[in-house]
Amino acid sequence: MGGRLRSVLRGLQQGNVSRPYSCSAAEAPAVRPVRGRILTLQSMNPQVRAMEYAVRGPIVMKAGEIERELQQGIKKPFSEVIKANIGDAHAMGQQPITFLRQVVALCTYPDLLDNPQFPRDAKDRARRILKSCGGQSLGSYSASQGVSCIREDVAQYIQQRDVGVPAEPENIYLTTGASDGIASILKILVSGEGRSRTGVMIPIPQYPLYSAAISELDAVQVNYYLDEDNCWALNVNELKRALYQAKEYCIPKVLCIINPGNPTGQVQSRRCIEEVIQFAWEEGLFLLADEVYQDNVYSKDCQFHSFKKVLYEMGPEYSNNVELASFHSTSKGYMGECGYRGGYMEVLNLHPDIKAQLVKLLSVRLCPPVSGQAAMDVVVNPPQPHEESYQQFIQEKEAVLSTLAYKAKLTEELFNQVPGIQCNPLQGAMYAFPRIFIPPRAVEMAEKLHMAPDMFYCMRLLEETGICVVPGSGFGQQEGTYHFRMTILPPVEKLTLLLQSVKDFHFRFLDEFS
Repeated sequence: MGGRLRSVLRGLQQGNVSRPYSCSAAEAPAVRPVRGRILTLQSMNPQVRAMEYAVRGPIVMKAGEIERELQQGIKKPFSEVIKANIGDAHAMGQQPITFLRQVVALCTYPDLLDNPQFPRDAKDRARRILKSCGGQSLGSYSASQGVSCIREDVAQYIQQRDVGVPAEPENIYLTTGASDGIASILKILVSGEGRSRTGVMIPIPQYPLYSAAISELDAVQVNYYLDEDNCWALNVNELKRALYQAKEYCIPKVLCIINPGNPTGQVQSRRCIEEVIQFAWEEGLFLLADEVYQDNVYSKDCQFHSFKKVLYEMGPEYSNNVELASFHSTSKGYMGECGYRGGYMEVLNLHPDIKAQLVKLLSVRLCPPVSGQAAMDVVVNPPQPHEESYQQFIQEKEAVLSTLAYKAKLTEELFNQVPGIQCNPLQGAMYAFPRIFIPPRAVEMAEKLHMAPDMFYCMRLLEETGICVVPGSGFGQQEGTYHFRMTILPPVEKLTLLLQSVKDFHFRFLDEFS
């Protein structure tokens, strides 16, 4: 032990060296209070706390928990969890479209442009996209509205889709999936307090993005109900009822339409669209047309009509005045490229001052993912008949859509064979939304567990079969009715087994609670 240390110890023993850390009670420093959390459920943004998003809600969390238990070797009556809760095509085994992946790969790694294995038409598109990117790289920011040549291609696509109806690139905004565009437009539209708050009319059943965005923005959700007994048709008299009732407590300014429908799968007729546009024109409503399933039409009696085309063909009194934002995405259709987060919106008849404000809002997030923009370009600028990739592209596209059409019919038919389950025709999109009978005793049990009856049903279905679907209460439904939403995306063999498992479960559920 060193001499200096021995000296200090002797001093302490003899009382000759002060003890720097000792003090009297009166001199003791005050005890600092325990620091609490700044962010709690009570202090957080109440609008965010009020948000709900059913397709990734409690039942999906439970599905994840069950998956982890299976991985740990815990025995279940099933070997896997089938997540039929969300329209994630590739996660369900749908194969990517080769041409789309080739173009995005070439854009991502331009050295592949010298690779003879890639077709010339894919290389031509990649070069065109890269030429419009800063530094000819997907890694650079684009303009806030998106890469200029891609916006030009979107405008050309719309013009071809709508048989000559003009489309202008300056009205096109590339987005992070359709969801980003919808949320951005709603941000611009929502204002007011108290009874002057903005009312947003949405279909019931609805896609929960809308209710969540409305809640986050502290706007007012105005429900209009689709007619389940008439294949989920939209009735203008129901729009009028919802609008006039809502005027007592808010100012309705926005009318949202989902066509083809999610979760209901209906495809609106041209006459219906004309009536909706007429209604919006008379009542001074801003139209939002969610058209991300425009390629997913299966019924031979149905045809997709864009709101843009119908609006234009109704004449200049409408086409020059009705404000319309329509949305499309890479995530659905035959592409199923959810992860790229590519999409666009076309906004018509926006006041020039508001257009500048929208660009400002979009500039805050700099730009949508440029790789997603490239994917969107392939959707709107696919191979043409004279190009070398055309045959493979058409074969892959038609294979996906024809298989979805078969699965839509299969799902409808098998559900309608089950007593206590009723399923409308799946005219389009990629979901079934069957109505289910839940016995009164099961309703009572659900109430005791503080659950919605259809949540109780879906939770039991998950726990007994491993099938994850979303209760209809997460989408909205008429009082006293119960539903669930499931995707038809699983491969035919797995979908058939899934439907049989639901059938068997339903019989057991009725036996237990009837």
